[in-house]
Amino acid sequence: MNLIVKNGRVIDPATGRDKVEDVYIRENVMSDAFPKQEADRIVDAAGCYVMPGLVDLHVHLRDPGLTYKEDVETGARAAARGGVTTVVAMPNTKPVMDSADRIAYVTNKARSLACVNVIQTGSVTIGQKGEELVDIRAIARSGVPALSEDGKSVMDALLMRKAMEVMAEEDMVLLDHCEDKSLVNGGCVNADEYTRSLGLPGITNSVEDTITARDMLLAAETGCRLHLCHVSTKGAAEMLRIAREKGLNISGEVCPHHFTLTSKDIVENDSNYKMNPPLRTEEDRQALIEGLKDGTFEVISTDHAPHARQEKGPDMKSAAFGIVGLETSVALTITELVDTGILTPMQMAEKMSYNPAKILGIDRGSLEIGKAADLVIIDPEKEYTIDVSTFASKGKNTPFNGKKVKGMVMMTVCGGNIVYEA
Repeated sequence: MNLIVKNGRVIDPATGRDKVEDVYIRENVMSDAFPKQEADRIVDAAGCYVMPGLVDLHVHLRDPGLTYKEDVETGARAAARGGVTTVVAMPNTKPVMDSADRIAYVTNKARSLACVNVIQTGSVTIGQKGEELVDIRAIARSGVPALSEDGKSVMDALLMRKAMEVMAEEDMVLLDHCEDKSLVNGGCVNADEYTRSLGLPGITNSVEDTITARDMLLAAETGCRLHLCHVSTKGAAEMLRIAREKGLNISGEVCPHHFTLTSKDIVENDSNYKMNPPLRTEEDRQALIEGLKDGTFEVISTDHAPHARQEKGPDMKSAAFGIVGLETSVALTITELVDTGILTPMQMAEKMSYNPAKILGIDRGSLEIGKAADLVIIDPEKEYTIDVSTFASKGKNTPFNGKKVKGMVMMTVCGGNIVYEA
């Protein structure tokens, strides 16, 4: 459609534009101004942010094989409801996305069923078993920009180095889940005094920090572009800061649950507080916030991880790791970071749209004329209470149900089509 969005505060990191003005969409791309009588619809965005559609580098769509948790269609609807117009899907499906043909299945399904852009990543090893590399070059030739072993790390350092060497040659980015499985030792929450008082086995910071350090060194040696997923520790934040100061091509993301909550927020036996990596201490949380503020962390992603109700049962030890995040990330970011003055609205747009698009190497995250018409309209002053019964996602597993927040997605436009409207 031809669409005019009037009176909104247009925030476009690609150009540095931050002012109240109108934006125009004609035939699915951002356009020069045209007469209002040519518009199929005119939207009044007074008092709202108008940003490029959000790009989430870390989403579990569970499709194929685990579609009782989520599927391409419901995950895309959840994304649209959260202002996300491009999702990057993790490969730990059933079967694992370890070949170009399997990746093409999801890509083709998304083209016909998803209301937003879906980029399917491939795994690093066959079956995510950590034993044999996938055909990285074939996957790269199919147009896939990134690989990830998300859900686990490639524990064999030599195998990881070989993967990075090929990925560097193919100019792919590694979306890196950093977890030394040998150190987890049955842990289900952070290892600290409070969680010990709950009688729960803990996961130390070294579980994340050891693989973070290893993979940074390997990336520096191989020239592979490395992106650290769901960073949760002060140590990893400090290592990333040093790497960026040295000019290494390494980036990192923080998830809203990690900059909002700590292990002390855990309600006993409520497995909606169980995620991997776990909620850490206040010292870790503050280090993440400082890293977001000073630019150490370029990206905010969700690690949207839907599960069926029975998988998030009352037993914290046996419950599945992970929470949903697509439909709460905007409100949590505005409530915790923008409304508190930690980030400006421009920095929010950078970390949730422009920077992730740049890291992935896709032509998104901008409202420049001629670009794809992906945008989100957000009312930063709208207060509401998070209610899982309204979620488009099949997953309702979140610790934020009932939380009062500020900042609501009012409309999401993807490819010139209105895919969500509050």
